[in-house]
Amino acid sequence: MDQVLGQVLRNAVWERLDMLSDLAERADAQSLVSVARSELPRLAEGWRAMLQAHEPDERGDCPTCSTRWHRCKAPCSVWQVAHEHLVAGGLAPQALSAAGHRPARRRAAVPGQNRRPAAETPAESTGRHALVKARPVSA
Repeated sequence: MDQVLGQVLRNAVWERLDMLSDLAERADAQSLVSVARSELPRLAEGWRAMLQAHEPDERGDCPTCSTRWHRCKAPCSVWQVAHEHLVAGGLAPQALSAAGHRPARRRAAVPGQNRRPAAETPAESTGRHALVKARPVSA
């Protein structure tokens, strides 16, 4: 039951992120302002909650990523991805294509996400619902 619930939660999050990305790419200016006012505070609060769970302890270890047998020193992969997407990624301007669009971003790999059991379905390997078509990733 926990696996089913976990998959439902993951699907809902992926679908929400896809919807926001689609809006950012296709919506008119007025719709973008409306979405930004409602969604940006929610996204920022979500990042804050996740990062707070990964704040280093008094030994400099991430309490969430560490296990009894393996201590994970800060900054953990969550903080590294946060910095990449929220700070460093904003500094590098992306080139516009001939059509005036920015190239699609690839999803950053988080260490440990590449390990997969041998026989997974597409939904299990992507965290997406089987009926949601995966977007091609440009190289």
